[in-house]
Amino acid sequence: MDLIIVLQAGVATGTVLLFATIGELFAERSGVMNLGVEGMMLMGAMSAFSVAIATGSPWLGVLVAMLAAALLSQIHAFITITLQADQVVSGLALTFLGTGISLVLGEGLSKAGTVAMLPKFSIPLLAQIPVVGPIFFANHSILVYFGYLLTPLAWYYINHTRPGMHLRAVGEYPAAADALGINVFRLRYFYVFVGGLLAGLAGATISLAVAPGWFSEMTTAGQGWIAIGLVIFAQWDPLRAALGAYAFGALRRLILDIQGPTVLFGFANPFYYNPYWGFFLQMLPYAFTIIVLVIGSREAIRKRLGAPAALGIPYIRGERGL
Repeated sequence: MDLIIVLQAGVATGTVLLFATIGELFAERSGVMNLGVEGMMLMGAMSAFSVAIATGSPWLGVLVAMLAAALLSQIHAFITITLQADQVVSGLALTFLGTGISLVLGEGLSKAGTVAMLPKFSIPLLAQIPVVGPIFFANHSILVYFGYLLTPLAWYYINHTRPGMHLRAVGEYPAAADALGINVFRLRYFYVFVGGLLAGLAGATISLAVAPGWFSEMTTAGQGWIAIGLVIFAQWDPLRAALGAYAFGALRRLILDIQGPTVLFGFANPFYYNPYWGFFLQMLPYAFTIIVLVIGSREAIRKRLGAPAALGIPYIRGERGL
């Protein structure tokens, strides 16, 4: 097994998690927790593949995927921001809704045939760097390279721009932000929309770049839930989110690869065609996600990790407190 190939594939797979994680990070920074990432990703993956099949244009598929998921996110925004309902319940309902709609509209797409993929290419000179070049800059989809740009831009936007300061204010002290003339409701709607756009992009990355096709709910295979856990793991920081996303991407690929070769790093492979080990290994990323979510649900630990103070709390104008 070639470790460089595993890491290269991990970067491609991790890009899916990166988009979904940064999208959820923006929503949560504004104070809105959206557990509907999995449903929005499925909508994005189905829409992208369907449109690409119908038009022959993967770029149009990406655009429609982002818009479809973003529009779906506004249902959650309306329920939680305007109607001030429980964000956890609404997010779970959004996952069920997105999953149901994508399965119904995606009926038959698995037999629709091949589709034009997003272009892959290597970056000259950078791809020649030993070890690092083949992993990060050789034969990747254009969306992988876009992920490299998105991460530092998101970090700079949140921490070093006036709109980013408004975003942090709305997520930390919405009453104070409102008193300064910042429209809390409008900003929360906007960043939930941004989260939907990036979740849709994550779905499109799967069906048009990483694993082309539509395979019903197995298309995303729970990656939306992993992205939610990664937000907590990253302490709501885009740079740490990128590190976690690529690490999880490599882990997912490694779990698949080590079950195949009879020799692993020069030794007999104990995982070779062992169904029990395979089941256990495939469970690890999701077990880690559950552990992170349980830890992150404790108020004291959330404060220590740096969670937005108003996360999950509906803002009611004129009410004292946050």
